Order: sequence, then C-alpha cells, then structure tokens
Amino acid sequence: MVLTGLLGWERNRSGKSAGIRTHMIVGMGACFFMLLPELIIEHYKPIGQPVQFDPIRVIQAVVAGISFVGAGTIFVSKDKDHVRGLTTAASIWTCTAVGMCVGLGRFVLPIGATLLLLIVLRLVRYIEPEEGEGRRFDGAQPNTGGQESHDGESVGQSARRRANPGAS
Repeated sequence: MVLTGLLGWERNRSGKSAGIRTHMIVGMGACFFMLLPELIIEHYKPIGQPVQFDPIRVIQAVVAGISFVGAGTIFVSKDKDHVRGLTTAASIWTCTAVGMCVGLGRFVLPIGATLLLLIVLRLVRYIEPEEGEGRRFDGAQPNTGGQESHDGESVGQSARRRANPGAS
C-alpha cells in the first residue's frame, strides 16, 4: 500500500481525479488477487480435493478488470483534439503490477518500478510539450481533419473559442 500510495500521492498533487486512495486500493486488490488462489488451495488441501492453480489466468483476469477502471479515467474532448486521463489510467494499471509483485512476495521489482514511475510522472512533464501545443514536437497544430467552421477558422479553434468566450 505504501508503494501505490506514493504513486497516488503524486497523481493527487498533480490535481488528477484518481489519487492516493484509488491507487492504494488498486495495489491492495491486486496483491489480494495474487494471494487468493494460494489460500484457496490451502483451504481445500485437508479435504483431499485437488485444486489446480494457473497464475497466468489470475494475472489476465486482474489486468482485464483493472483496464475497465483505467478506461473510466480517460476523457476525450468534444472536438476530439484533446485526451485527458491517459497518464492516470497508466499509473493505475502500473499500480496493479506493483500490487501483484508484492502479492508474490517480490519487493525489489515493485520498489524499482515505483521509483521509476515517480520519476516519469514528476520529471518527464518538464520535457513534454505544453498542453496547448497539441503534444507535437514540430510546432504544427493538431489535425482537425481540414474541417472549417462558417467563419473560416478550424473546427478546433471554433470549439475553443466557444469554450472560452472571454479569451478572444
């Protein structure tokens, strides 16, 4: 919970919707899902019932489930030239892997992954283009499909003007 809590703390400090509690719960849940099959096997051992365990299926199920949670954090603007929440979704997804590693009793890998993710979340933003630059490095504006509004401006420019009427 400490490792994924650190990642949630960073997202919370960045003003993102999925913060400390969400990331801690995701990591804790992933850890539990990795431990649960072992507990089930131990439970049925005295009864003499053979129980098979496929850890790859557990990993697949947890990743598929958490993908729905991550998808819920992603939003696309109406004019489709801006996507929000991808980084938060990716950090939630990574918290799942951190929790699974801890659930397997491995600690070096999740600690290293947490530190690397904190570096990515905190430091890489300084070399990334600003939000208004359309996330492109060549200085060109985002592609609006060549569509123009009635007064000659692009659809994206028109949508931004409508969203911020006082900014003109």
